[in-house]
Order: sequence, then C-alpha cells, then structure tokens
Amino acid sequence: MKNEYQNKIENFHSRQKRMPTYSEMMKLFGFKSKNAVYRVVEKLMDAGLVAKDHLGRLVPTKSFGEIPMLGSVTAGFPATVEEERHETMNIDDYLVEKKDSTYMLEVDGDSMIDAHIEDGDMVLVERTDKAKDGQIVIAYIDGEFTMKYFRKNADDVWLEPANKKYKNIYPKHDLQITAVVKAVIRKY
Repeated sequence: MKNEYQNKIENFHSRQKRMPTYSEMMKLFGFKSKNAVYRVVEKLMDAGLVAKDHLGRLVPTKSFGEIPMLGSVTAGFPATVEEERHETMNIDDYLVEKKDSTYMLEVDGDSMIDAHIEDGDMVLVERTDKAKDGQIVIAYIDGEFTMKYFRKNADDVWLEPANKKYKNIYPKHDLQITAVVKAVIRKY
C-alpha cells in the first residue's frame, strides 16, 4: 500500500512536472519543520522510491509512480475474480519504448471513431518517417497534418479514415509519415 507522503509527492509531480522542494513538502505534509520532511525523504529514499541527483535535488526513481497490477478481469460472462496483487507496473515502461521520440497529441475530430479513437482522446505517438500498411499514423499530406490508417499496395499509398462519413485521402503532391500511434488514452 502506498504511503500518504508518497501519494502527495506523486500527485505534486504529476501536476507540476517536477519534484517538490523541501519547503513545498512542508506545506504538502502539514509539517512545521524541514527536519520532519528530511526524515520522510530519507524513508522514501531507503524504500527506493526517490533519489537525489548530483546536485542534491530530489528526483523520481524507476519505481516512482508505479501502479499495482491486481490481476485480470473477464470482459465476457461474469466470473469470480479474486483481487490479488501480482506486481506493479510503470505506465511509461509499458507504453513508451523510445522516450526521446515519444509525445502526446490531443485528438480533434471523429474520422478515427471506428478505430475507437474519439474527439478529445489523447494519443501517444512515436516519431518515425516509416510505417507499415495498416498502422495508424500521423501524416503530413499536401501541407496538412492528419491521423489516419496508412495504406500501401504495389501501386499506391493513401490514408484511410476509420469513419464511413470520410473518404480515403490520396496525396496530390506529398505524403510524409511523421509518427506512428502507439496508444490511446481516454479519461472517463
């Protein structure tokens, strides 16, 4: 079970995209002294959840932000499932292969709805200039960016939407693949 202080630091890191200072942790934890914060940080370091860099600043470790894996759930007929903690999972490790080439985009539009990608979803993409037939790509076609299925046969290349309301897009001048979609993230 995650400790209360770890949760507060992870939430801060998630919001601010950085680790809190000792002064900020005093406020987060409701402490009156930095010495109390120091003791909490030491315990978190001993547990391997945080570390210090070469300048003495607090940095997250590989296990920082891990989410417990509790097993599986049946998506067919209801079945008895016992909740059992199997391991933990770091979402970045699961989704991101090449961190320096990976970024997020917000989806605007409904042309990929039949691929279960909806307006407002976030897509995790990996920068590349190559794609295989059938991959969902971010492409630069005739001066505009779009997300579609990449299609290729012996004679032609084109982009295919996943919504019957839209037509295939054939390049008039130029088609460049800029990224391949690796994951879709949707908040409920």
